[in-house]
Amino acid sequence: MRFSIAVLAMLNFASTASATTFVYVSQPKENAIGVFKMNDADGVLERTATIDVGASPGSLAVDPQRKFLFASLRTATKIASYAIDPATGGLTPISDTPLAKGANAAYVGTDRSGKFLLSASYSGGRVVVHGVDAAGKLTPEPLQVVETAKTAHSCYTDTANARVFVPHVAPNAIFEFRFDAATGKLTEFGRAPGGTPNAGPRHLAIHASQTLACSSDETGSSVTLYTLDDQGLTPKQTLSTLPADFAAKNSTADVKLHPNGKFVWVSNRGHDSLAGFAVDEQSPSLTAIGQTPTEKTPRSFDIERSGRFLYSGGEGTGKIAAYRIDATTGKLERFATYDAGASVSWVLAVTF
Repeated sequence: MRFSIAVLAMLNFASTASATTFVYVSQPKENAIGVFKMNDADGVLERTATIDVGASPGSLAVDPQRKFLFASLRTATKIASYAIDPATGGLTPISDTPLAKGANAAYVGTDRSGKFLLSASYSGGRVVVHGVDAAGKLTPEPLQVVETAKTAHSCYTDTANARVFVPHVAPNAIFEFRFDAATGKLTEFGRAPGGTPNAGPRHLAIHASQTLACSSDETGSSVTLYTLDDQGLTPKQTLSTLPADFAAKNSTADVKLHPNGKFVWVSNRGHDSLAGFAVDEQSPSLTAIGQTPTEKTPRSFDIERSGRFLYSGGEGTGKIAAYRIDATTGKLERFATYDAGASVSWVLAVTF
């Protein structure tokens, strides 16, 4: 039986009505990961822990079973794994492994099985694959290192666990790989161009339909809608993330799709806002719905699994802005602001 995205979203909401959600925040200046518990009724956050990780954390990720958290420890040029206590959100170190000198990970993420951790190195211009065992331990050595190009910024596996997409800012392309789910091996099969000559794709969000994807375009201050099929990604439409009268310096960072597939947001660093767009899956097309002010330099944000609340981290202020999401209109309503530290480089919401 096949369900529409809207029905799946309602089922997802029902399944998470009594769930517990924790929001993990990278605090690079404190060498720590902050842990906040979300009140399921109103989205209010309460800090429950601040965990010293010994180096400046950046990108965070969890495996599909939400047993382990992975972090890029950028100043140590390492990646690390932690066991998650689902009752408290607490983290217990499991393993860490070094990356090549000068190739710290801008992004980490697992494949759909959780057996492999992929990392993208912006400065090193590469994608690295490590194995993850049943206890969450990373293999000491990479299983594969794929040299790509400078400014490899992130990496994403499709739901079939058959392809990996790696946005690159400077080459203005998303590198496309076949993924062997048995061995973790990557084989490049194509490169999708940015939506415009100066777009510079940085992050990617894959639509629940698996027929669309949206990139945040760092240098173009734009969002690009791609169609996705067996041949890979094809740019369909590119829209500015900025108001027409804004002329100051800006770059985009993160991009997230709402769980119902109807809206996508991109963070503006400079304009310091979250730019929203309605998604028409049938056209397919995007329509701008405006910008919502947020904290200074919003590098990372996340939407908790039920799709009711969004949390945006201010790299420039060290605060988290919390919003209610209107799932019908895409409107964001800010209801709280939380101190997280001197700076925030990553926000990750995990529901158990």
